[in-house]
Amino acid sequence: MDYLCDVTEADFEERVVARSHRVPVLVDIGAGWCGPCRVLTPLLERLAKDYAGAFVLANVDADENMKLAGRHKVRGFPTVIAYSRGVEIDRFHSAQTEGFLRRFIERAIARHASAGVAEAQASLPTP
Repeated sequence: MDYLCDVTEADFEERVVARSHRVPVLVDIGAGWCGPCRVLTPLLERLAKDYAGAFVLANVDADENMKLAGRHKVRGFPTVIAYSRGVEIDRFHSAQTEGFLRRFIERAIARHASAGVAEAQASLPTP
């Protein structure tokens, strides 16, 4: 499935940063021992399937990638960070409702699309 992937410190730049130039990427940073993570991750995976490629969900196991979690200043689990065009555009932490998640996803998709329009307009020759 092109809209779900596991990410490590070694492939973060390729799987998240580079990919976010094409489509928004939501990075779900959690741990197996984290109760709220065990609730949130399956819900995010279902939404990724429902949105069928409108965004990518990248799962990070914080226990295996502590430097990556530290670099992103993660203070609690789960933390979800939205990337678009190579940069972080939004984040939240702790388990959330499906309605909250849908609004978060829609905002990320809209911001990604509007940034693309702005880039395209900036590249047009001036008359």
